[in-house]
Amino acid sequence: MSAEATNPATPGPVTPATPRRRSLPRIDLRRLGRAALLGPASRGRLPDAISHVVEVHRAHHPDADLETLRRAYVLAESSHRGQMRKSGEPYITHPLAVTLILAELGAETTALTASLLHDTVEDTDVTLDQVGEEFGAEVRYLVDGVTKLEKVDYGAAAEPETFRKMLVATGNDVRVMSIKLADRLHNMRTLGVMRPEKQARIAKVTRDVLIPLAERLGVQALKTELEDLVFAILHPEEYAHTRELIAGNAAQESDPLAEFADVMRTVLREAGIQAEVLIRPRHFVSVHRVSRKRGRLRGCDFGRLLVLVNEDADCYAVLGELHTCMTPVVSEFKDFIAVPKFNLYQSLHTAVAREDGQVAEVLIRTHQMHKVAEAGVIALGNPYTSSADEQSGPGAPADEERVDPTRPGWLSRLLDWQEAAPDPDTFWSTLREDLAQDREITVYRPDGGALGLPEGATCVDAAYAQYGEDAHACIGARVNGRLATLSTVLRDGDTVQLLMGQDPASEPSREWLDHAHTPAARIAIQRWLTTHPAPAEDAAAESAAGPEETAQPVRSAADAAPADPSAPSPGAAITVDDRPDANVRLAGCCTPVPLDEVTGFSVRGGVVTVHRAECAAVARMAAAGREEVAVRWGDTTGCRVTLVAESFGRPHLLADLTEAMALEGAEIVSATVEPPSQQRVRHTYTVQLPDAAHLPALLRAMRNVPGVYDVGRAQHHAAASSGTR
Repeated sequence: MSAEATNPATPGPVTPATPRRRSLPRIDLRRLGRAALLGPASRGRLPDAISHVVEVHRAHHPDADLETLRRAYVLAESSHRGQMRKSGEPYITHPLAVTLILAELGAETTALTASLLHDTVEDTDVTLDQVGEEFGAEVRYLVDGVTKLEKVDYGAAAEPETFRKMLVATGNDVRVMSIKLADRLHNMRTLGVMRPEKQARIAKVTRDVLIPLAERLGVQALKTELEDLVFAILHPEEYAHTRELIAGNAAQESDPLAEFADVMRTVLREAGIQAEVLIRPRHFVSVHRVSRKRGRLRGCDFGRLLVLVNEDADCYAVLGELHTCMTPVVSEFKDFIAVPKFNLYQSLHTAVAREDGQVAEVLIRTHQMHKVAEAGVIALGNPYTSSADEQSGPGAPADEERVDPTRPGWLSRLLDWQEAAPDPDTFWSTLREDLAQDREITVYRPDGGALGLPEGATCVDAAYAQYGEDAHACIGARVNGRLATLSTVLRDGDTVQLLMGQDPASEPSREWLDHAHTPAARIAIQRWLTTHPAPAEDAAAESAAGPEETAQPVRSAADAAPADPSAPSPGAAITVDDRPDANVRLAGCCTPVPLDEVTGFSVRGGVVTVHRAECAAVARMAAAGREEVAVRWGDTTGCRVTLVAESFGRPHLLADLTEAMALEGAEIVSATVEPPSQQRVRHTYTVQLPDAAHLPALLRAMRNVPGVYDVGRAQHHAAASSGTR
């Protein structure tokens, strides 16, 4: 059971001595106290609390079936009768408070029915089967979803496993988490009877898990009050200081926000736009954050202006008028109507300034957008309206798989990775890390599909989001058409093409763990690494390039002595027309081969160096006054050429690449593999070909090796790096 008492640290609204603002506050759940729950006392019996819930519910759903609520209340009251909270109040006040919170947010009848019954199975003799028989499969599902697992069965794992159970249930019906959030809100309000250490423990779980879930589900009315309650418990001194700041501002005679609001009303009225301009005070945590960011606060920092209109088009009309007639702060403009947030939030954000430096933030939205901004998924009602009659009958299967059309992408990803985290400790720690990532981006595949990822995700995360454990074979990516490493951080709107290797034995790199931002990627990589431990002798040397690819040069067995790639190659004869006995060298900067158009230059020692005609060195040597010499290829077509291959690092790449070269008849004279950088590896090979005509086929074969994204003839910088080591 949950305890209830008045928490002396519970935040409450700070009211000025005299009202001076026209404002529409947030849905103020704090005002729903015990009197509102229990109604007027009646002699000799428990007050008829359900009448107040019914009144609130009718305001949102005039045609609701109230008989179901009455029957649920009767069962809840009779089953909890005699049970007391630690505060000394009847236990029924708790499910009533939870139901009233949801009713204020506009929850539909099924959710309210389940909220009245949410503790019956856990704390009384009522069974799930009885709930299902009396109220149908949907109510049974919701009650089961929020029922805790027993510590006697799960021990220390009871709390994480209970959250796992609720999240899985939420994946099929988001109303499960709506009830849990309202339940936690009422328990947080009444936490004062608990020991301080228990208050702190519950507040930390609320901060780490439930507040992020409320944010992701868009239930701002619950999220903001939970934040303030946690703030008061975990940071009492900072909370007290913030409360003083708010009280001090409320006592000021002038109110710049009210002045801004009056000007806006005049502007919009003269423009013929029907709109409400309201003052929206910031909650405690919001004021604290602004204070830390800006230092000394001014009057406009304690709230924002909310403009409510009827149609989407009116939002942009309001924006145009405000930016025309007032001074806009352009950097503050954001359009969350055209591009809604991942938690359903829609609004236009802007800011306007006046001559004294006061800046007022403005939110512009329709009445429906405002409802969703406050209540999130709760405002969407019953996601099964079209088939509710079928699913709520007594004979409907309770465990039938249901797909919630309101399920957001982040929840689907969470459900996917939790299956791969059977250990409760791993699940619990990973859940907190995942929920700490409270912003989401969307990236697009070349086929037009989309991937939702948390902000800060990399190509590694995109690979595992798209391919699951098959992403072990990923060798690289193209981001917006350009080659990118797997560590590249993605931005909202990027197009990502993942490059997959063909080797079924492909392995993820340990380095990928440093770049994995999502639980799905980290768990998959860690699980593979755990089941495939690296040998001790390889562990220190292993990198993204694989254990065999190091910085040491690799040569063929026939090349025990260093090779000079610029030396005349056997069979690749060059004839100097007027110097038949001249000593000829092929230039290492462009490595000409037979069939290339070539030219020569005389250098010191009577040597003639031969360059490809398009080599950049030709123009430099001519400008330096070097004597140009006419040269031509002899009759033979054999040649030696230096090639540079660029690749993504992966195990066994070097073996696959050299095998492909050998199959094309290329004899490797020397080879150098540079140290991996940013998961890229650069290979330089000097090869002997029996026929220069084989060169195009050799280049194609090398490019077809998985992981290799470019192969070309060596230019000067490549030759310099390979040298004659």
